[in-house]
Amino acid sequence: MDGFKEAQSLEELQTFVKEKDLALLYLYGKNCSVCHAVLPQIKPIIESYPEIESMQADVQKLQSIAGEYTVFTIPVVLLFVNGQEVMRFARFIERNKVNEQLKKITDALKA
Repeated sequence: MDGFKEAQSLEELQTFVKEKDLALLYLYGKNCSVCHAVLPQIKPIIESYPEIESMQADVQKLQSIAGEYTVFTIPVVLLFVNGQEVMRFARFIERNKVNEQLKKITDALKA
């Protein structure tokens, strides 16, 4: 799925979240039509915040991710600040709400 860098393991995702100040995860399923529809809508929004680094993972392929990040439905957008989850959107993700939250979080970190 064309999007962000694809994680190959749970360990890679965990390291990514720990090492980045602002880490965004897009968790999806290969056979999820909603996942494929949402990504092209939110990707430009996320990319408009250069301070946020992003990675994606297929939870159907790497099932341990669902348990690690408490994922019950897909797609899921998670934002971590210094390794702590600060934002979560799942299933029916509204672009405007994602943008509003990202703006609030990044503005607060700049202040």
